[in-house]
Amino acid sequence: MKHGRKIVKLQRKQDHRDALLMNLTCSLIEHRRIRTTLAKAKALRPYAEKLVTLGKRGTLHARRTALSSLRHKDMVKKLFEEIAVASKDRVGGYTRITKLGQRRTDSAPMAYIEWVDAYAPKAAEAPAPEAAAEPAPAEEAAAPAKKKAPAKKKAASKKKEAAAE
Repeated sequence: MKHGRKIVKLQRKQDHRDALLMNLTCSLIEHRRIRTTLAKAKALRPYAEKLVTLGKRGTLHARRTALSSLRHKDMVKKLFEEIAVASKDRVGGYTRITKLGQRRTDSAPMAYIEWVDAYAPKAAEAPAPEAAAEPAPAEEAAAPAKKKAPAKKKAASKKKEAAAE
């Protein structure tokens, strides 16, 4: 009987499997979404969700427990300060697995695994510099005038070249 045997072995020994899941979790925390095989994504889901639960607790003990399984201080910091905060209202189900189809080389089923409460990347949150550029319409009005003048010169020089030929 298989009562209480929920660990997916992934055809690896325990040490190798633990290292694989740790690295996949660190990549998921860092990149917010990773592309991997469906079996690895399904094995990663409970591991990552337990770490988010630790992050939502926010205690020192929870942080040390997460550090013992992730072994990267910066990933634990990002987990506790960004991912767990984004998922604070959610009771469970912090990750989403999206099936992609088969890999071309060996036909392994592939999938994306990502955080459900995906927080916006810092690059997408940067409309503030664009807003700072908007109050200067005089510069924008002057710039097109400068661009049009060389275009006229080029057109005039092309007409002169065509007439010379």
